[in-house]
Amino acid sequence: MDRVLTNLKMVTMQPEAGYQIIENGMIGIRDGKIMFAGHADHQDLHGHPDVIDCHGALVTPGLIDCHTHLIFAGNRANEFEQRLNGVPYEEIAKAGGGILSTVRATRDASEDELYDLAVQRLNGLKQDGVTTVEIKSGYGLTLDDELKMLRVARRIGEMTDIKITTTLLAAHAQPPEYNGRSDDYIDFVCQEIIPAAAREKLADAVDVFCEGIGFSTEQSQRVFTAAKAHGLSIKGHTEQLSNLGGSALAASMGATSVDHIEYLDEDGVTALAANSTVATLLPGAFYFLRETQYPPIERLRQQKVPMAIATDFNPGTSPIASLRTMMNMGCTLFRLTPEECLRGVTCNAAQALGLQGSRGQIALGMDADLAIWQVETPAELSYRLGVPDLIARVVDGHVFPLNGDQLNVN
Repeated sequence: MDRVLTNLKMVTMQPEAGYQIIENGMIGIRDGKIMFAGHADHQDLHGHPDVIDCHGALVTPGLIDCHTHLIFAGNRANEFEQRLNGVPYEEIAKAGGGILSTVRATRDASEDELYDLAVQRLNGLKQDGVTTVEIKSGYGLTLDDELKMLRVARRIGEMTDIKITTTLLAAHAQPPEYNGRSDDYIDFVCQEIIPAAAREKLADAVDVFCEGIGFSTEQSQRVFTAAKAHGLSIKGHTEQLSNLGGSALAASMGATSVDHIEYLDEDGVTALAANSTVATLLPGAFYFLRETQYPPIERLRQQKVPMAIATDFNPGTSPIASLRTMMNMGCTLFRLTPEECLRGVTCNAAQALGLQGSRGQIALGMDADLAIWQVETPAELSYRLGVPDLIARVVDGHVFPLNGDQLNVN
């Protein structure tokens, strides 16, 4: 083993129920993978060159933010004020605000500018123990600008202390150039943008905003079909503002996740369960938009649909770069348990990205992506906000401490 973490309380988050806490634990790492995860009893570490004493700290899988719009320029604080003065989100969007206002600013920004802005936002997620982040495009809505956003995301992924997955969301809104011609724009997405993103290996997945102010189920199906033809996985922004059946469609076509889902009905839940599609909950947008329609949490539980939680970090409806805040909101707004919330940002979030075979739990052969916390119980991660509980993150076995003195890391 290259590195050993010992004297820790391990929260494995493997597929079985419960946290699966291992007291007096030890994690052995080689070549960025977990080679041992269990009790430290009777393990002879004498003479091992790299042993890190965690001093009884709690260790979880590194947290995963499986839905973000991290790359954009400008901000929409003015729209925040409009909504608080009673203007509906749909009205703001139809008047050229909403997504399109961010599109204009993002098109005007250079790759370097977008990179610097995104890295600053990413720092907030890192402080919450996040080791993997999904980043969507969707604020370019031209071939060049969508690819520009994805190139920035790939560049962020070159950082050694974070892992990035990329999602093409060209079908996020109808661009002004295609006003009144949404079918023509979908043709452009399917025939030009998706093939280019796949050819340049810039996207891991393709997403669609299937909604009355977005795109229809028929248009979404065309995008999903094109994505799969180019070897890309699919996801959906679905049932956020109404029930169009987008979740059931996406699930039937093999989507790894459907996200938002406040208006998901019984048939939609059944479709998710039948196709092993993750339901990604975005409590930040629910909170920020002051929504009143709750996701069907109990139905999802009854049909054993895995639930993920993500920040949905974006300038218009969830400008909150804190995954632990989302965990707290999952408990307080959606009545999830702390265990469900921790699963939502570890093993279930990994599944939402199609990464369940490598991340999101502490087990043999998994990536050595961990978060080390100065807390007594895992429930504290959902319970408390604003206290710097994170000691260090581990990415591919490399330790990135917030307080190196606590771990004696050189």
